[in-house]
Amino acid sequence: MKNTILKSVLAVLLVASFALTSWGAKKDKRLDIYWVDVEGGAATLIVTPQGESILIDSGNPGFRDPNRIAQAITKTAGLQQLDFLITTHYHGDHFGGAEALSRLLPIKAVYDNGEFEGMPEHPGKAYFSFAAGSRSVINPGDTLPLAQSAEEDSAQVAFRCVGTRQQFIQPATDAPANKTVCATAREKDRDGSDNANSVVMLLEFGGFRFYDGGDVTWNNEKKLVCPVNLIGEVDVYQVTHHGLDSSNNPLVLNSLLPTVAVFNNGHTKGCMPEVFTNLTATKSIQAIYQGHKNLRPDGATNNTADDYIANHSAPEECKANIIKLSVAPHTKSYTISIPANDHTRTYQTKIQ
Repeated sequence: MKNTILKSVLAVLLVASFALTSWGAKKDKRLDIYWVDVEGGAATLIVTPQGESILIDSGNPGFRDPNRIAQAITKTAGLQQLDFLITTHYHGDHFGGAEALSRLLPIKAVYDNGEFEGMPEHPGKAYFSFAAGSRSVINPGDTLPLAQSAEEDSAQVAFRCVGTRQQFIQPATDAPANKTVCATAREKDRDGSDNANSVVMLLEFGGFRFYDGGDVTWNNEKKLVCPVNLIGEVDVYQVTHHGLDSSNNPLVLNSLLPTVAVFNNGHTKGCMPEVFTNLTATKSIQAIYQGHKNLRPDGATNNTADDYIANHSAPEECKANIIKLSVAPHTKSYTISIPANDHTRTYQTKIQ
């Protein structure tokens, strides 16, 4: 009897704890982004000022990555469900954890490319049938129905699909041609995989702007900025395709002119020499962050400073440290931290 009562009390306290943490996440008026370590896959968690959660990709198959994502949502962010899941494309390191994640916590809405004509890869029945409140095919120009603050002085948050399935939004009729940057364009071998169909996204919170292109490939990246820059300048650039050189066209870097770049790489995946060279040559970039230290032989020249790297060891010893970004309510600055390193640095947004 005593054990039963004790368990009941603990359950009530746990629920109360979640409620209090959720309340804090909803009321602090900040926008948070967490890069969850999924060993070279992708899982970027966004928590809006109103406490809604957006997960871009769900890591690899199995339970290791979904467990890490669920912990980031419930323990780190203090929420009890996932409001929006965006699957950028059908490669296992991007959609593989979705079905297992749906068993760990409720998923309210899923957005992806659905099944389309000529799709080069299929995620399988388990992906299309896991439990979710709703499912929608995402298209260029679509926005998520995010809750907004009713306070007059509060910044609004917007999440928009810029392109997907190799189709992109139309430029404004008065948009200037991006002639100087586009004059340096060069093609690479076509990537016939589903990478090319990736969902390309732009997140805005007042003056703050964040770009995530999934694994969209080099030749398709050109369409984002040539002949017209469809995105504009951004503050933070999630390094496309984990930092592989079949993506990360310098046309994009020289058009978006990010202040910060973040790799979701693995200990031997991504952070390729050409990409690292192009990033360090981009004059607007003040800092580069990595989910993992590059432990390949070329790591001596293709790593950022140790304090800017969340994880330094091979997967079997990895502690799955996160990178966190937090945008201030006034949206004029944002702070990036790696708690495991005691690293904290604040940057100014481009739009003041």
